[in-house]
Parts: sequence; C-alpha cells; structure tokens
Amino acid sequence: LGCSDPYNTGQLLLSASGIVCPLVCRCDEGFIYCNDRGLSIIPPLPLAAAILYLQSNRLSNAGLPQSLERSSSIRVIYLYANQLDEFPIHLPPSLRELHLQDNNIRTLPRSALAKLPALERLHLDDNSISTVSIQERAFSGTPRLRLLFLSRNHLSSIPAGLPSSLEELRLDDNRINTIPTHAFRGLSSLRRLVLDGNLLANARIADDTFSRLSNLTELSLVRNALVSPPVNLPSAHLVRLHLQDNGMTHIPRTALEGMRRLQRLDLSGNNLTTLPRGLLKDTENLDQLLLKGNPWNCNCNLRWLHVWLHGRGAAVTVKGLTCQAPESVRGQALRELTSLLEQCEVASVPHGSTTTTSLLVPTQGSLFTLRAKRPGLVMPLPPGEGGQVSGEALELTVKPLSSDSVLVSWLCPQPAPSFRLSWLRLGSSAALGSITETLVPGERRQYLLTQLSPRSHYLICLLPLRQESSFGGSSMDSAPACAQIETGDALISSRGEGSDKEGQDSELTALPLAGIIGGATALVSLLLIFGIFCWYGQRAGYMSGDSGSYSRGRGGKHYDDYVESGTKKDTSILEIRAPPAGFQMTAMAHQPLQPKLEDVTYIHTIFPSSSSSSSQANGTYRKGGIPDIDYAYT
Repeated sequence: LGCSDPYNTGQLLLSASGIVCPLVCRCDEGFIYCNDRGLSIIPPLPLAAAILYLQSNRLSNAGLPQSLERSSSIRVIYLYANQLDEFPIHLPPSLRELHLQDNNIRTLPRSALAKLPALERLHLDDNSISTVSIQERAFSGTPRLRLLFLSRNHLSSIPAGLPSSLEELRLDDNRINTIPTHAFRGLSSLRRLVLDGNLLANARIADDTFSRLSNLTELSLVRNALVSPPVNLPSAHLVRLHLQDNGMTHIPRTALEGMRRLQRLDLSGNNLTTLPRGLLKDTENLDQLLLKGNPWNCNCNLRWLHVWLHGRGAAVTVKGLTCQAPESVRGQALRELTSLLEQCEVASVPHGSTTTTSLLVPTQGSLFTLRAKRPGLVMPLPPGEGGQVSGEALELTVKPLSSDSVLVSWLCPQPAPSFRLSWLRLGSSAALGSITETLVPGERRQYLLTQLSPRSHYLICLLPLRQESSFGGSSMDSAPACAQIETGDALISSRGEGSDKEGQDSELTALPLAGIIGGATALVSLLLIFGIFCWYGQRAGYMSGDSGSYSRGRGGKHYDDYVESGTKKDTSILEIRAPPAGFQMTAMAHQPLQPKLEDVTYIHTIFPSSSSSSSQANGTYRKGGIPDIDYAYT
C-alpha cells in the first residue's frame, strides 16, 4: 500500500507486519537503514524503530525533527559522517548508544546531554570539540555513560566532570600535554584508557595520576614524548600496557612491579638498548612481549633476559628482540646467543678487585641526573693515577679498553641500594671540565663508560647511596672512591717526554743568536699591544655599564627575561634567559675566570613553584618546582 509523503522521500510502504517504512529506506523489523541516501531531512519513521542507520548523509541540525523526542523504542542512532555543527537536541530519551563521529560539532552543552539519561555509549570522534567548549558538568545528566570516545578533537586537557560510571575513555590524537593529579578523580570504574598521539612528557604527568585508576586493565600511551614509563602505574588489574613509539631511553627496574596479571607489554619503536635486571620478576602471566624497533645492545646486561626467555619457553611470544650491537652479533636474535652469553660470568680475584671473562662487557646505559637539593659530590684528586683506588669501604678499579671507553669495576663490602657514578674530563685543572653522572643499581659491580674523548685524562668517582634524605634524594654517608685514568694513546712515558725535551733543547741551541733576540723583541711588542687593548676594553666595559646599556641596578633598563648573579671572587654574572635562548655565563669585566684548584662552580636552574602562574601555564615542572634535571656542573 503506497501513499504520498510530505518529505518527498518517496512512497511509504506497508510491510507484512503492518509497519510503515519510507520507500527511500529499507526496514527489517526494528532496523531502519537510511544510510548513504543523500538525505537532508529524516523522513517519518516506523513506530517500532529501534536502531536507525542515518550515517553518510547531508543531515544538519535542522534535519532532525522534533518527533524523534517522542519515540520510546529507539535505542541506537548512527549519525556519523553528516553535516552536524551542534550536538543534536531532538533525540529520544530512550537512546542508549549515539554515534556522532566525523561531523563538525564544536560544543557539548549540559542541557542536550541531560535529555539522554539512559545513554551508555557516546562516540564523538573526529569533531571540533575543545576543552573550553565542554560546558561545566556537561556529563552530570548521563549517570549510566560507560563509553566515551573523543578521539581526534582539539582537547588540550582531560575533560572535567566525567561520570563515575565510565569504563572506557578514548582521548587519542588530541593536544593533551598535561595531566594533573585530579584528572581521573572519581573514575574508579575505568577499565580502558587510550591517550595515544598526544603531547605528554614525564615532567607534565603528576606522579599519582594513574595510581587512582585501581581497576584499569588496559593503558595505551602510544606516540607521546615519554622518556620512561610514568611512575606509579596501576598494577593490580593491568592486563595490557602499550608504550610504543615514544623514544624512551630507559625503563626503571620497578616500572612493572606488582603487575601479576599483565599479559601484553609493547615497547616497540623506542630508543632502548637494554632492560634492567628484575624488570619482569612479577609478570608471570606475560604472554606477549613486543620489542621491535629498538637498538638492542646484546651484551652481558641482557644475559638475565636471555635466561628468562629460555625459562619461559613457548609460554611467552617475543617479537623484535634483534641485536643491533655489538657488530659481531648484529641481526641475530637474543635467544640464539647462548654460547656467547655464557662467557659473561664475573669471578672474584684477591684483594677485592674484579676481572671479567666476558667478550660482551656491560655497556653504558641511559644517563639521568639525580634529583637533589644541591649537588653533594665534589671531585677530589686521587693520590695517584690509574689502576686501583680504595675508599673507606669501597674499592674501585678502572681499566681502559679502547681510545674512547673505560671499564669501571668495584667491590663494596657493605650493600647499597644504588651507586652514583661520576666522571670528569680534566682540563688545565681539576676544577674545570664537565661532570657527567648516572645512577647504577646496587647489584651491579661494573660499568662501561663509552663515547669518551680519546687521549684525555678522566677522573672517575663512585659513591654508594644508602638511605633517603629529608629532601627526597639519597644521602651520601661515605666519601667517594676516585681514580684518575687516561684514554687511548694519551699515555706518554717519562722516557718519551725526556726525548722530546732533549729534541726541543737541541733545536733551540741550533737557532742563530740574532733570531732569538728578534723573536723575543717581537713577543714583548705583542704583549704590550695586547695589554693596551685589554685595558681599553675593560675601561669601555665599565663605561658601557654606567651608561645603562646593560645595567644591574634598578635605575637602568629592566629585563624581564634575565636573572643575574654576581660572585665575590670576580665580576662575572650568570644570565638565564627565557626559552629558547637557554643560559650562559659572561665575564662582565672582560676578565678570564681564575678558579683555584679546589673550586667547583655549581650552576643551578631555579624554577618557580607549581603554584605560580608561569608554572601552571607551562605545565612543565613537578611539584615543588623541581624538574627532571635540576642542576649542572662546570
């Protein structure tokens, strides 16, 4: 039976069951298929309609009739890939699932969502929703909402006021760069959280952000800017952890602690060369370990993982654990290096020193600076060069392996949770140079320093860290053991030095007397000219300071992006400019620094507290104003 229809959608058909169906659509009991029809307005629908397929049309907000609000049978509506620019307001209150992805919706009003009290699944992917366009308490009228998809929008932070009933939240491919402590407050039912493709870095994630999600089973942080996994990950129920494509350089040993239900771990596409011993000690249910796309260094540091793989056998699937170094095993799988890794046993020898029979010595790991209130390590000169130096309870042995690498071994009778290993390239004095530090786990007894400068003198110190201090860092309850060594062919014997000196003396005696006198006269003249130039430059520097071109007083030009700090021993200042200029040290009186042998200059980067406006705006500093790396030496 057909009759005309005011919406010009064609004739209405009466099916065998007596339900009127628009001719332009196809009806199958409660399923109404009106998708891909080029519709700009929704035709009258059968009273028994339950699921509406209206996607891929030209529907705008004006095309949704008010008659939809009177329906009590519609449970699901597909409206994706249309021309909606606002959240629809004429929707049936019986709606449980709503698909609005791939439109141009900009706002989420509380009044519109309040009309959908039975809504359980809301898809808003690929729209234009920003954080400020979500009205306050917008989700207060949806107490049953279990799934919320907001992927590929313009969010800069986690939406506030999310319902406690939420079980799955997708926020991937937005612009989220900061997650504060309260971001997931009240979401105790959340089981799946996807934050892929955002701008998240470790310093901009609060320490206890994820620990509040006690029932989380899946966490995905793919394609962010993490250098290591976030701290305090939820461990009780986590089954899948995705951390690929972040450029991570190291994984803390306790990162997976307590994750006894973890089944899938994906670390692909990072910059990992090794994994710490004990990382997988709690993951007895792990059956998928994905590690491809990392420059794995298959040395003795990975021997424990080789043993773990063979112990688990076929119970775990490992993909991508292919060696990139050393060159002798490049392209081989770690599982295949049984005979080579068996040579990694370290044997003790008399007098506390250690020796290794390994062909694959431990390599340098990821470097990071210890967080402390102030640097506590001063690099003293050892009594002698090279070889073995003993501290009060620590014996340190250093041995050059090549022109740019040194093997550091030690014996510590008293156990320590960790060691601070520091090395300084010596210049004209021990107070000059750049100190590099790393934290070494307490069970390690040797470390390979690589990428050192050939033919250079280095001072290497090791300090056991035993107990926590009041500032959150590790206290140093004993003096460090230090040793001095030379890399490469920098070792020059006294015999060689003497022969060189004799050669120079013979050359000097061979010079004509007139040449010596002429050279001395020219040298004195150059020194006199240089002294006049320095005097004039110093005087001009003071005059320019008085004229206000660079004034340290309040009456001169004010620099908002400068911080200056003078010293008592000289007239140099420390300039800290606003990003991206960085910081530099400039001698204002045009005089070189004259450090004493025992002096060490500490340059601290001081940041505002987290309560200041600049800190909140940038979102880059941890609580208390301490960033990940908070000091440097010179």
